[in-house]
Amino acid sequence: MEENLDKQNQPSIMVPLEDMDKVEHKEGDDVDALAQELATIRQSAKRIAIIGSRNLTITHQQIIETLTTSLVMQGNTIITSGGSSGTNAAAIRGALKANPEKLKIILPQTIGQQPSDVQDQLIGVPNIVEHPDRAMMTLADASRICNREIISECQQLICFLSHSSNTLHKAVEFAEESHKVVTVFYLD
Repeated sequence: MEENLDKQNQPSIMVPLEDMDKVEHKEGDDVDALAQELATIRQSAKRIAIIGSRNLTITHQQIIETLTTSLVMQGNTIITSGGSSGTNAAAIRGALKANPEKLKIILPQTIGQQPSDVQDQLIGVPNIVEHPDRAMMTLADASRICNREIISECQQLICFLSHSSNTLHKAVEFAEESHKVVTVFYLD
């Protein structure tokens, strides 16, 4: 009974999320945005965000790991988040194989809030961004903000998702509205 009272008395942060996935769009920006996207595609080294589902087959994880290794070997920087399984974990493994200096991990909260296997995976990663200010948020809310931050820092987004993944679909929409080069792989 006392445990339930303690849980009820814990502070929490309410975050309004309704308009978070919208980007202001001004008329006349379309030509400039297209030119910017074309220039990004032609660049030899880019900041590429890789995010996606945690529920992946081993084969999909191996493909993502190999893709990430190749992208880093070509001089690209990979931006992703922590993850004990799935897309993010595979991207981290792939980037670490090629060059840990070309990997940036943005966590939704703090390293201490990550599962122990994620904490272990992050050992030796030189560029990790934590967010203790989000410690009291739900992981889902913190993850939505984290995806938006990752996308804001990249030039290109590669996303692995299923058709039913609402959070990842919103991230893709945000990236498209932000005029990022977007590549989506559906897993179902």
